[in-house]
Order: sequence, then structure tokens, then C-alpha cells
Amino acid sequence: MTGHEAELVVARTELVADGVLALTLRHPLGEALPPWEPGAHVDVLLGPELERQYSLCGDPADRTSWRIAVLREPAGRGGSAYVHTQLAQGAKVRVRGPRNHFTLRPAARYRFVAGGIGITPLLPMLAAAQAGGAEWSLLYGGRSRHSMAFADELAEYGERVTLAPQDECGLLDLGPVLDELPEDTLVYCCGPGPLLDAVEARCPSGALEVERFRPRERPPGGDTAFEVELVRARRTLTVAPGVSVLDTVRAAGVEVLFSCTEGTCGTCETDVLEGVPDHRDSVLTPAEREAGETMMICVSRCRGKRLLLDL
Repeated sequence: MTGHEAELVVARTELVADGVLALTLRHPLGEALPPWEPGAHVDVLLGPELERQYSLCGDPADRTSWRIAVLREPAGRGGSAYVHTQLAQGAKVRVRGPRNHFTLRPAARYRFVAGGIGITPLLPMLAAAQAGGAEWSLLYGGRSRHSMAFADELAEYGERVTLAPQDECGLLDLGPVLDELPEDTLVYCCGPGPLLDAVEARCPSGALEVERFRPRERPPGGDTAFEVELVRARRTLTVAPGVSVLDTVRAAGVEVLFSCTEGTCGTCETDVLEGVPDHRDSVLTPAEREAGETMMICVSRCRGKRLLLDL
């Protein structure tokens, strides 16, 4: 799977909170952009070795434009700084996607929880829940009211939305939102790792969907060598301890799509035809891990001696 890739133009920029820049992207010739659903993200190719994933936070019904929002992180690795300083109105940038590992499942009730820039993938979910007549609420936390993006848009939903700036309210109080959930309620959460961990501790796994911007902590070491057989390439390779499947495959000259190399974006997801993956990603749900039908080859390994991959 290579995914759609095109050079788009920045049609509009808007500062939607302190340090958060929203960009509207369009095709330079006005062509329709690929369809997407709430929860989807795109890969923004900012330069050599500088590729980042950003959630689509506009209207899925609008095929003429995509909207993303980027938090400038002074201690980041350069992606957000590039967006804020180089992608002015009229600039061109290559974008790949969209893809979705944070799909909004049908439900009668939703509880949405966002922390900081984690509000972005939830915005189109709120609109979809509202349009579908579901019962829903959003608890949204941030450092301060001025740092919380899209607060004006969210105000249109009235009492369904609770803004809880940390400098006014302290840490998010999850109890009233998550305790004693009705059985037909789904919880969607996106934000910093500690918030996601706290929400996961309170929710049954089948009722919870999360999206992580940073990988889960993984204990170091413990890797052993194993073989991967690449069906389409007709190659069998040995994956050494401490070396990823992705790096092994690329070193052998086999082209494969990848991006974050941390197990968070889902770009390198590969079908597993035989064998049992040792899942180390932050994308797949518990049910998907149990099924073992796909794996993220940038971080995941093998629980046995051999994997048969659709590569």
C-alpha cells in the first residue's frame, strides 16, 4: 500500500490558540481530495527525514480542503517549528494519506476526553456524533484557557462541552465522566500519555479507543533473532536482535512505506500471513493484537522463529 500522495498548497493559516497554528490545505488545481472519516490523519512531508503525522480536523464532507492544526513544540524535533515558520499562505507541501487507526464506531452514547492538541482528531467526531443524534459529552483539558485550540468552535455545542484549564481547575477529574458508564457507551481519548494511561485504567478495553502521539514505554532488551519470509519479494531474511523488521527489509532493498518508526502512526502496517507477532506498537486495539492479522514492522517482532509477511 503506497497511499495517495500529492503536493498541496496552504490556502489559509490561523492561530487558533497560543502556539497552535491551523492550516487549510487545497489542491493547487482545485481537484477533489481523497475522502476521509473522523479520526483520520495525514503524513506531511516537510523535507528529507522530516515527516510528521497530523490529524484531520475539518469537515469530512468538504472534498476541496483538509484542515490540520499543529502545536509548536520548542523542545521538539523540528517538525512543528518548520510548519510554524515555513508554511505560510501560498506555500506548497507534499501530503500523503489519509489513513485511519482511530475510527469512530457506531454507538448510542459517547464520552470524549481530550488533552491539549489531542482535541484535533476529536473535532470531526463530535460533529458526527451530533449529526447522528447520539448522546455525547466532551471533557477537554489544557494548560490554560488561552492554550486550548478551537474553544470558540466548541462553544457552539453548549453544555455538552466542559473546558477544564489546568491553571484554573487542576488535573482533569475523570471520575464523573468515566465512572459507571452505561453499557452502550464508547470512550474516545487523545492527548498526552499520562492522560491516556489514566483513562485506560478506568475504562473496560472494549469500550475505549485512544490515539497516542508518543509511543508506549517498552522495556529494553529481550530481543531474539527470527526469520521473515517476504511472499511477494520471494525473500527470506533474518532479523537480528536489536534490529527492526523494517530496517532489515529496507537493507535488503525491498521498498516499504513507513514514517514515524515508533509504532504510533500505522504507516508501516503489514499483513501477517503466518506466525505470531510480538506487538509493540501503540496503534492496534487489544482485539487486533489478539487476531494477529497485521503488525507494525517498525517496532513489532515475532513470538516464535518465523513470520510470513505480505511484502
